[in-house]
Amino acid sequence: MYDGIVNSNFIDKIVKKELEDGTIKKVITRFPPEPNGYLHIGSAYAINISYSLAKKYNGKFNLRFDDTNPVKEDIEYVKAIVEDFDWMGIDYGEHPYYGSDYTKQTYEYAKELIKKGKAYVCDLSPDEIREYRGTLTAVGKNSPYRERTIKENFELFELMKNGKFKEGEKVLRAKIDMSSSNIVLRDPVIFRILHKEHYRTGNKWCIYPMYDFAHPIQDYIEGVTHSLCSNEFINNRALYEWTLNNLDLEGNIPKQIEFGRMNLTGVVTSKRYLKKLVDSGILEGWDDPRLPTLKGLKRRGYTKEAIFDFLNEIGVPKSESTVDVSMLEHAIRQDLNNKVCGVMAVINPLKVIITNYDENKIEQLKAENNRNNDELGYRYMPLTREIYIERNDFSENPPKKYKRLVPGGEVRLKHGYFIKCNEIIKDEEGNITELHCTYDPETKSGTGFKGRKVKGTIHWVSASKGINSTIRLFEALFKEAPSMDRLLDTINPNSKKVVDNVIIEPAAIDLIKNGEKRFQFIRNGYFIIDDKLTTQDKMIFNEIVPLKSSF
Repeated sequence: MYDGIVNSNFIDKIVKKELEDGTIKKVITRFPPEPNGYLHIGSAYAINISYSLAKKYNGKFNLRFDDTNPVKEDIEYVKAIVEDFDWMGIDYGEHPYYGSDYTKQTYEYAKELIKKGKAYVCDLSPDEIREYRGTLTAVGKNSPYRERTIKENFELFELMKNGKFKEGEKVLRAKIDMSSSNIVLRDPVIFRILHKEHYRTGNKWCIYPMYDFAHPIQDYIEGVTHSLCSNEFINNRALYEWTLNNLDLEGNIPKQIEFGRMNLTGVVTSKRYLKKLVDSGILEGWDDPRLPTLKGLKRRGYTKEAIFDFLNEIGVPKSESTVDVSMLEHAIRQDLNNKVCGVMAVINPLKVIITNYDENKIEQLKAENNRNNDELGYRYMPLTREIYIERNDFSENPPKKYKRLVPGGEVRLKHGYFIKCNEIIKDEEGNITELHCTYDPETKSGTGFKGRKVKGTIHWVSASKGINSTIRLFEALFKEAPSMDRLLDTINPNSKKVVDNVIIEPAAIDLIKNGEKRFQFIRNGYFIIDDKLTTQDKMIFNEIVPLKSSF
């Protein structure tokens, strides 16, 4: 379970003072996702802020679904969000909460506003409401239905609830101020008609509250002390406070506090953008490893520890910020460095025949699994007469300072022996097909050999014992800054590269059977086996992150 304890920030200081002066007794926060998409790294950022605050002060954190719009919501998203919370180790209590469970109470609060003369039923169409609202430079004008009597509004609202009107025919609006400098306060709609079946409540209701009205009421019902949200909702705070202040509520009144939105370079976190990408069929779904969804990051191989380390490192700014995605990549490298086993994997194989090695001999060479962590133990690598090395570890015409294998030159096989290139075999077109080398049996790694030295050490895999696998390499999803109208046109065609015939040392099989999923492919990067695509006949690995940043 993630404890959520992080360093102090400006919100933390506010809450600490309120606890010290007795303004609040117990911190209760929440995260209210709408179940119309999957959680992403931006969601994790917001979750971490609220969750960390509650945990730091031994408070309570709620997961509450903002499910008051049956048009877009689906039980698929609810299940996915709960799975993500459980994977992240977020303690949200005995169960999630659902905004739809509060529809009756929210309906009663709406009637209370009608009774006070602070809400009215309006017959204007959605387009007319927008027209009457005005602009940033021009005040709005009152609806012709604004002065309906309390009795008439009661009756009409009841008829709305009973399904007597069509969608869009009538709405309930708060009566605030059509000349307010804050457009949010210009008589906002607080209930609308939707003749749609709700995934949770079925056809029990045909009117549903708007988020800005339901949200503060739901917070109040749950005893939330601090409603934390990104500063894109700063103008909505006025309606949040107006709603709570006009309902004669007793006891704790929640407080909204905004924090700076977090953006990642080259990444989109808008659910509209993400849904369009998924619906296009170009990607593999919400869990595509190129997406910043938590499902995608998990499939890519990111750990929850790395994600939280990254989030805690960037802190909680007051204003919107853009963080380079290399910081997230650095976090996963740091996390995996001491916890995963290394294995040899040859991505672009070039066959080497060790001509003076017995063709029937198989020698097991001892290799540590992680040079930084002895607790991960060791494995054995089979050395055979025929092996594979990386094609770019040999150069017929080497550039200056080239330290790998060259004609007549020597290198060390990692955990093995020195080999010397004696002959280059080419096909009819002049392509190198294999190398003939000899090995020096006196140079076995780990034997204390103190003879001549070589400048380079290369990785390798037995040709007969290696496992033929596939890896998937990833680049940034977009080749340029995306926009909604050109979203699909900006996808980087090289964002996913599938490489077949990658040869991996056989020890990986035993490690996978023992529960290992992530590996460092020596000199190449960190990889995770893709459980979704791997079959009995073929192992498929996703690249988590290269060994070094290209930033």
